[in-house]
Amino acid sequence: MLTRRKFVKFSAALPALGLLSRPAFAAKPEIYASGGVAINGYDAVAYFQEAAPVPGDAAYTVEWKGVIWQFSRAENRDAFAAAPDDFAPQYGGYCAYALSKGAIAKTSPDAWTVHGGKLYLNYDVSVRSIWQQDIPGNISLADENWPAVLSA
Repeated sequence: MLTRRKFVKFSAALPALGLLSRPAFAAKPEIYASGGVAINGYDAVAYFQEAAPVPGDAAYTVEWKGVIWQFSRAENRDAFAAAPDDFAPQYGGYCAYALSKGAIAKTSPDAWTVHGGKLYLNYDVSVRSIWQQDIPGNISLADENWPAVLSA
């Protein structure tokens, strides 16, 4: 049931999502990587091991799926290199909530959730709070749209 409170929260997110959508002229890359660096240079492994966004260091990098992934320490780099699918964010690091709506959007390293042993990123913390209201439902919708949304 859509309560007034949920409607207000959802309505507040709509302008942000509208700004995120752009006409697609070409397929988007599989991994969102601003400047060729995934997760804006944050350490994907740290989300699991430290339960926090931790900036990576250019001294500890791995190239995977055509982009650079940075890590805060060698141990995290090595763990990622051994099993990147275990640590990489879902949906190529694009906003999980936007994917649930059939769109793609950039993400903020501070707007994250680990759910079911997987990392999900969102556009910002306010969008993350909407995403978290129905994580299983949003994952199901996003899974339906991924990766076809990249070529839409």
